Amino acid sequence: MPPTSRTKPNRSLSKRPLAVAITGGIGAGKSEALAAFACHGAATISSDEVVHELYADEDVRAALRERYGDGIFDGDEVIRAAVGAIVFADRGELAWLERLLHPKVMARTESWREELAALPDPPALAVNEVPLLYETDSEDRFDVVVVITAPAELRAERAGERLDEREERLLSDDVKTGRADFAYVNDGSLGDLDAFVADVIQTLDRHQE
Repeated sequence: MPPTSRTKPNRSLSKRPLAVAITGGIGAGKSEALAAFACHGAATISSDEVVHELYADEDVRAALRERYGDGIFDGDEVIRAAVGAIVFADRGELAWLERLLHPKVMARTESWREELAALPDPPALAVNEVPLLYETDSEDRFDVVVVITAPAELRAERAGERLDEREERLLSDDVKTGRADFAYVNDGSLGDLDAFVADVIQTLDRHQE
């Protein structure tokens, strides 16, 4: 059986860059999949990287300072580990942080896609790594969803941390793959993952013809 599995019918595809989301659990290999798409010529962006950039945003820093005080700062720089220690120990604080950041992440990625669409020769694919795609009801922002999964023990080995507490609030892999357009169990080599990505791109190219 080929690595690419179409799990639901194609969405409407247009001339603009096709908006593709990559999602999956911690340590599944989302970032590696994003890099593979980039190697095959897709424009790519990571929501995690956008969040990292947002910690330099004045409004975000002001909100964080008001809520958590100066202890999470080194000068004007946010100490992300200090914020993480707070929010991952308290679901209420994590929800607050997500409410603060999520609209800003969405605005940044939407702006990025508009910038790509305005190019004289826009790329065929605009691929966004979105860890909490389904949990934030964001899948309708994308034309295509790719789910990357892996066995829990392998993900724990890759992530180098306990995953139980951070993942218990997330949808299961079975639910995610059932709702995705493409799904891949990433328990092989990077070459295998690259072959899967190439297959996805080839399939999308055929449906755009």
